Amino acid sequence: MPQTHTTPTQRFPSELLERAQGICVVFFDVDGVLTDGGLHFTEHGESIKRFNTLDGHGIKLLQKAGIVPAVVTGRDSAPLRLRLQQLGVQHVVYGTEDKVPAAQSILSALGLAWNQAAAMGDDWPDLPMMQRSALACAPCNAHVENLAVADFVTSAMGGHGAVRQLCDLLLTANGHYAGLLEAYQR
Repeated sequence: MPQTHTTPTQRFPSELLERAQGICVVFFDVDGVLTDGGLHFTEHGESIKRFNTLDGHGIKLLQKAGIVPAVVTGRDSAPLRLRLQQLGVQHVVYGTEDKVPAAQSILSALGLAWNQAAAMGDDWPDLPMMQRSALACAPCNAHVENLAVADFVTSAMGGHGAVRQLCDLLLTANGHYAGLLEAYQR
């Protein structure tokens, strides 16, 4: 029988792990975070989105650990709705540039507060949500203003595993990463 590797190789700075403890909900932007930020249209004007499977699996792992993924986005499209449905994301607000009231309504519905939230965004509309959250995150290719307020900047770009890196951080900080990894290796 082949030997499995169950010791996590992923490491995060202790101060970042401490900051990420107790996060119960994560707000994600879509374009530039869950996607690469490119806007792709068919000849008929239909929107096409490219999502990363690493990010999707990270969102599923958050749910297994009891951390709620939520999406607050300025856009709406059939591909986005389909992907979020496939991932089981239940808390979504589409088509809003004013993201704080949308996120606040999700927090209220969950009985949570901003000090239990993380937010990942890549551009100015995400800044107020990021600034209110206990943990502000940005993909490495985010706008400079978002990078300036981020507590955690991923090494992966938006749409290319950035969401998964945040998920891994949260799972590690809240004591779920090693157990989930081990369960997959059984």
